[in-house]
Amino acid sequence: MQKPGTKQSLLVSLAMLFGVAAITASPLAADEPAARPNFIFILTDDQGWSEISVAMDPTVAQAASDYFETPNMQRLAERGMRFQSGYSPAPLCTPTRRSILCGMTPARQRGTEFRSTFDWSGRLTLPRALKSVDPAYRCAHFGKYGEQIPVLPEENGFDESDGATGNKTGGCPSDMKERGMTAVNDDPKLTSSMTARALDFLERQVRQEHPFYLQVSYYATHLQVQTRQAMLDKYTQKGQPDRAVTPGFAGMLEELDAAVGRILDTVDRLGIAGRTYLVFTADNGGRGTIPGADESLAPPNRPLFGAKHSLYEGGIRVPFIALGPGVEPGSLCRVPVAGYDLLPTFYDLAGGQKPLPDEIDGGSFRVLLENGGHGEVKRGLDGLVFHRPLRKGDPQSAIRVGDWKLVLLWKTPQRARQRLLFNVARDVGEQHDLSATQPDKADELERRLIDYLLSVDAEAPRGQEIGLSE
Repeated sequence: MQKPGTKQSLLVSLAMLFGVAAITASPLAADEPAARPNFIFILTDDQGWSEISVAMDPTVAQAASDYFETPNMQRLAERGMRFQSGYSPAPLCTPTRRSILCGMTPARQRGTEFRSTFDWSGRLTLPRALKSVDPAYRCAHFGKYGEQIPVLPEENGFDESDGATGNKTGGCPSDMKERGMTAVNDDPKLTSSMTARALDFLERQVRQEHPFYLQVSYYATHLQVQTRQAMLDKYTQKGQPDRAVTPGFAGMLEELDAAVGRILDTVDRLGIAGRTYLVFTADNGGRGTIPGADESLAPPNRPLFGAKHSLYEGGIRVPFIALGPGVEPGSLCRVPVAGYDLLPTFYDLAGGQKPLPDEIDGGSFRVLLENGGHGEVKRGLDGLVFHRPLRKGDPQSAIRVGDWKLVLLWKTPQRARQRLLFNVARDVGEQHDLSATQPDKADELERRLIDYLLSVDAEAPRGQEIGLSE
């Protein structure tokens, strides 16, 4: 692992991306406001779209759980905007984290699994994008950074971090049997202590009058299930869950929710809510099974089909909430957005004027935040693309454009290549394949998907070439 880059190397990298003038000129133009907005980004781990007590879509039955208690996540929704179609960039943690950091799809990064051949040198990252607008920004990352990312957070523009952390840091045992057992301790998943470090950073930046970007990447609700005894007792006494989860899992989720509340309370106490944007989402969809759960109950991700690792909605549609200046409280947005839209959105909200590099796949959803969820997100690619060609036994790619989603199932020894077409606005559970009745729409989406994958030299499924169906 390399040592953190120097200030000089950071300036050189930014100069290459934005031009020397962006580094040498004063960060504030005459017609720009003196105060920059703050950004808080909360990323949870393995939290499904419906594993929350407030529905991301109030019109969909079972889109929230009566068993879980997440009052602070509900506070976020009441104070901000829920994105009914919010997506993680990947159905797996590390590809999502790389994608969010650089504003690119995992396909472009040739990093759809834990390992990647992505060249980090000279790349624009989310912290660097904000610092290019105003060098006064201070940026910190606390919690899970990702597996096998070869550069430290400080090399990617963060001023403070917990280092090169991963699942093991957050208490995920290597032994599979132990991983499936619920653990009881006083700081489950390090949620409380990690939040304390994040709040210390936040308060210091406010005192020093620095605009800031704070990313809090929680280890919950990833396995192993960990909670405090009081929470385990509470949910054990609550009775049968409404889905195949355990009392320990519900307790772990409520511990996570309490941490979200501490962050929100601190923002209010410090009087910075009027100039602070907060985005809450998850790194991928929920698990398909929770160790120890009664599997005769409904799946954990109901009403979505699929789970973590797959490109069906259960693997990539996640809770997604944003609040801040100009965001209508209690609003709902149905325009699809993804985690790789965060870099251009925060850059835009911070006052960034220079065009971003062409390799940035995401687009700013500022227009949605400021117009009650209405508008269009302009991206270099048309729609949202997902790609997991190296998934063992089930390589997949997908694209969503408007209400339509195409899932491409690559050829395996057990099946011929298939494509499935869904109208996910009407069929959130992906129960009705329309590829036979809407072949023109399936052709159109497949062509867009393949064109993009070829344009970025994406990884191909083993033993195959990327191309249109015959």
